[in-house]
Amino acid sequence: MFRRFTDHPAAVNETYFQHMGMAFGFGARMLVGSLGCFVHGLFPWLCLTRGSDTIRTLHHRMVTHRTASPAQPDRATAVAAGD
Repeated sequence: MFRRFTDHPAAVNETYFQHMGMAFGFGARMLVGSLGCFVHGLFPWLCLTRGSDTIRTLHHRMVTHRTASPAQPDRATAVAAGD
């Protein structure tokens, strides 16, 4: 049971708490981005690029910090292959 908490973080070279911090950070940024999208939907002249800026920033952060371990192939390769 304990391995369920550690396998994935270890596969991305993080501890459980490091992974939790990263996930919480991504989640908080996504919340801000989504709120910007809702505001933009109501008031089209506000938050013109908040959603796309958030997606671009998070994608860059995730891809540039990615390290594939031998036990887990690179996720981008798996997604591109349709896995």
